Amino acid sequence: MGKSADAVVHVVGAGIAGLAAAVRLVGAGHRVRLYEAAPLAGGRCRSWRDARLGVEIDNGNHLMMRANPALLAFVRAVGDTARLVGPAPARFAFLDLADGRRFTLAPNAGPVPWWIFRRGRRLPGTRARDYLGIARLLRPPLGATVADLVAPNHPLWRPFVEPLTLAVLNTVPARADAGLLARVLWRTFARGEAACRPLIAVGGLGAELIAPAVAWLAGRGVAVEHGRRLRSLAFGERRATTLAFADDTVALGPGDRVVLALPVQAARALVPDLSTPGDGETILNAHFVLPPDPADARADAPVGFVGVLGGTAHWVFRRGDIASVTVSAAGDLDDADPEALARTLWRETAAALGRPAGEAGVVPPHRLIRERRATFAQDPADIARRPPAATRWSNLVLAGDWTDTGLPATLEGAATSGHTAAALIGRPDRPAG
Repeated sequence: MGKSADAVVHVVGAGIAGLAAAVRLVGAGHRVRLYEAAPLAGGRCRSWRDARLGVEIDNGNHLMMRANPALLAFVRAVGDTARLVGPAPARFAFLDLADGRRFTLAPNAGPVPWWIFRRGRRLPGTRARDYLGIARLLRPPLGATVADLVAPNHPLWRPFVEPLTLAVLNTVPARADAGLLARVLWRTFARGEAACRPLIAVGGLGAELIAPAVAWLAGRGVAVEHGRRLRSLAFGERRATTLAFADDTVALGPGDRVVLALPVQAARALVPDLSTPGDGETILNAHFVLPPDPADARADAPVGFVGVLGGTAHWVFRRGDIASVTVSAAGDLDDADPEALARTLWRETAAALGRPAGEAGVVPPHRLIRERRATFAQDPADIARRPPAATRWSNLVLAGDWTDTGLPATLEGAATSGHTAAALIGRPDRPAG
């Protein structure tokens, strides 16, 4: 499948996976067309100006880390990482709503976790031997869930295991695949604080990740073709032959190839006999416009995040005058009353940010975003159904965080899938999968 002068790589989907693939392919000298059904690029990583709030908001919150090589390579390819900021050394602040206690998780440099032997740095109520007791998470048996290996009454369950599992896998520990969590632990905490350093996009995900990629591609003659929803794919014996969009049909030439970088539900409907994970888990995000605070009356308004225990919210992200709340594995809130939910989340947000207690009684302007199929359920059964990037059609490859990247369904997984797809496209004479 080497390059030919008139061959085109058709990338369908302009989320992180599709953008990462397109950037890699254009950088390697391929001719690319990039299609997107929505009016905005970015997929789950998109941002827009909310007319009701009068501010730019992200579709959802995504915590990036220094241990995200594919995502950071994507950002560097189209710009730089200067506006991805976070604490150095790594720090993770938490508030326990049950007793109002605040604490910080602060791993040390290097792979040996000396911090667990220092009483002042351990998590509240834990001893050094408790950390050795969860070492099973690093080498779990195949098919084990997180809860199979760590009991809910373990001292580290509440302050570490449960919030980490929900944040990384968007699946409750009783169902979450322990092997997938282990890969994240090996990339982060097992390597020391430098790998754990969190990163937040100062201007929002759209401004720092998506807009630079779209501009970079446009500068090289690849404009995102919006409003292009792929309705069907036609196949020959060994090749995809036609892309049928809502408004026209694109016949694939002999050298043309396709990167299908769509959500799992769309890919399942388009590709015959495709093994895929299920539709997945809900993520709830709430965005609040913070009331004025004299302490913030300065140019460098705070950027940061706080983990929340004992409430509905899991993480509160602060970016200037916007506070954004994430609730993972939030399917049980699908039918919750929006205004009651907003009041609850605002009370917890005000507490997490240390805002004056009186503010919690009045909910500021806000927006709730329920993404009911945000990620697939990352349990052992669905992990086994993730397909490889290569397909049985020689000119069709898959990309998306639901493909078999070996990583969770995160931005890093999406970027990795895009790079994998681009590598397969660029491989000469790739046989059918």
